Amino acid sequence: MNIAVTGGIGRLGRVLVKQLLDHGHSVRSLDWDDSTTPPHHEQFLKINLTDLDTLIESLRGCDAVVHLAAILNPEDYPPGVAYANNTIISYNVLWAATSIGIQRVCLASSINALGGARSRMGRYDYFPVDEGHPTYNEDDYALAKWVMEQQGDSFTRRRPGMTISSLRFHALPNEPPELHTSLDNADIGVARTLWGWTLISEAARACELAVQASYFGHEVFFITAPRTSSAIPSIKLAQHAYPDVPIRGDLSDHKSFYDCSKAERLLSWVHMDV
Repeated sequence: MNIAVTGGIGRLGRVLVKQLLDHGHSVRSLDWDDSTTPPHHEQFLKINLTDLDTLIESLRGCDAVVHLAAILNPEDYPPGVAYANNTIISYNVLWAATSIGIQRVCLASSINALGGARSRMGRYDYFPVDEGHPTYNEDDYALAKWVMEQQGDSFTRRRPGMTISSLRFHALPNEPPELHTSLDNADIGVARTLWGWTLISEAARACELAVQASYFGHEVFFITAPRTSSAIPSIKLAQHAYPDVPIRGDLSDHKSFYDCSKAERLLSWVHMDV
């Protein structure tokens, strides 16, 4: 396949581009930053993704596109800038793909589409959370990720033959994180995002599987590790930080608070054993 990757110079982009090349795909890397030499042998195009006409021309000849580009830290910008940028560039990628007949699109979403890291507190209706859980987002980054997922629904209604996958990643460390050993961590940010994480290599593998998926329409997937980042059993974490949230599934041992069974069913993706 000839696969375009937006944000190809970023952390995940570099890992994904190498993986795709290693697996025999052709890669067209799109990024606004040309200050760093592309580390692999992909075709590189400098582009501002807000320029729709240029984006359309940049994607011609591609079979699929993986959209990773985004402003990750809205705090570094005036209010609304990250939201406006992230929503318009995801819209442009989807519009460009549909306009030239690209049927397969993978969108890098986030567990923060539910709210989480930048929220005042975590709000969850049940554990483990799945893709049907409502959003309680409060910040520009989370809101933009949720809106991007709604865009995926809209574009597959326009083009029913498309396959669009929104992958909800978490943290993306290079190696499994050091385990938290104190319940004190349940009172700060780590509890808002449910002690989750995704190895960056596993996120890249999910992207490749997403553009090869056989379903039609738009689907959202949690893409996280099968265990938490805590040495404390999951049930105990839940009882300490979220005593009123009902537990509807298996939180035995150190199992994740995120249900990734949909990714296994539709993408054949299971996070490597850790």
